[in-house]
Amino acid sequence: MSWQARLSQELKTAMLAREADRLSTLRLLKTAVSYAQLERKADELSEFQFVAVVQKEVKKRRDAIEQYEKGGRPELAEKEKREIQVLESFLPEPLSAAELEQLIKATIQELGATSKEEMGPVIKAVQAKAAGRADGRSISAVVGRLLS
Repeated sequence: MSWQARLSQELKTAMLAREADRLSTLRLLKTAVSYAQLERKADELSEFQFVAVVQKEVKKRRDAIEQYEKGGRPELAEKEKREIQVLESFLPEPLSAAELEQLIKATIQELGATSKEEMGPVIKAVQAKAAGRADGRSISAVVGRLLS
């Protein structure tokens, strides 16, 4: 099932089940996807582009959670956490720590990187290979540790 068909199906299911929180999150995702399509002047996003949009939305919510917790608004932070759970259901299965480290080691060998100055190209190559299955922060941390 394509991501578009799945998103439409999830929207219908949430409407029929009267799940207001889930429905609003799915509508926000659909809007974000529409904006991404307009930006790219495309009728449909590729799977990789869709995953990138979902990751961007998850990151927005993680940032909001941090701000709400600093501001003493735990009820709003909880709402954002529930939205993240809905959004993460559209992401591919994340790489385990061992799989990520193995992928990074292979990429470092391919590129012949030996020092921290070469972190940028390694991170970029790993992100392309991981295809949305690992976040930039964890990739950067492992690359930094391996190239030190």
